[in-house]
Amino acid sequence: MGTLILAVTSLFLYSVGTALQALNFRGKIQPNLAVTTLIGILALTGHGLLIFQTVFYNGNIDFSFFKSSLVISWLIAFLLIGLNLRKPVQSLFLVVYPLAIMTIILALITHTPSRLVSEESYGMLAHIALSVTAYSLFSLAGIQAILLYFQNRQLKHNYNSLLVRNLPPLQTMESVLFEMVWAGVVLLILAIVTGALFVKDLFAQDLAHKTIFSLLSLMVFVALLIGRYTQGWRGITASRWTLAGCVLLMLAFYGTKFVLELLYHRGGY
Repeated sequence: MGTLILAVTSLFLYSVGTALQALNFRGKIQPNLAVTTLIGILALTGHGLLIFQTVFYNGNIDFSFFKSSLVISWLIAFLLIGLNLRKPVQSLFLVVYPLAIMTIILALITHTPSRLVSEESYGMLAHIALSVTAYSLFSLAGIQAILLYFQNRQLKHNYNSLLVRNLPPLQTMESVLFEMVWAGVVLLILAIVTGALFVKDLFAQDLAHKTIFSLLSLMVFVALLIGRYTQGWRGITASRWTLAGCVLLMLAFYGTKFVLELLYHRGGY
């Protein structure tokens, strides 16, 4: 199947999914888990095939800026669809699906120097897989933290907005957030450990900023978990710490890629 056909199919399905979630959010239709899951799986299938056609070739994997974004948006959508089967996280689709749409369009219309990794570099691939999965999970946690932040503010002001009426109870929102953070911390630690084992020099010139910001973000998330269980941090405090960690992780992942690929036009990994 052609790249353009896969892209258009994926964009259409994500758009349908977004429209259905918007109607559900506004109370125009009733939520239907089966329909939501089916559309999500179909969109993920098209998106995944598109990744195989654009990211994998000649025994290498291209992790350049926009190609890696394409993979990450797929992972975020995949994790959300799975999480939605057991947790009330439907509101996150209104952010995740448009994000997937944007990355598909940008991956097709832009070009940056390739950053190739051999499919036979198993240690490096393990490090990359853990890194992008951790980043994807923390991206979901960041979206959840933003919703939790506004939910807290509006509840404190007794403002019965559309957002408040659609979100689960505050305790449930916080519980889901910390589950995401816990899982993300475990994956990030494993990513850093595999990086130390399989990357030649984590503090090389091209990787120093990425490593430092990754370690700083890990420290923030660990501090958040400690504060949660020793000081009872919750609500707006938990949201702020989560977003701070997510910003540091974004600087680690995208900041380095942006400078190297879009400003200096350098390839390699």
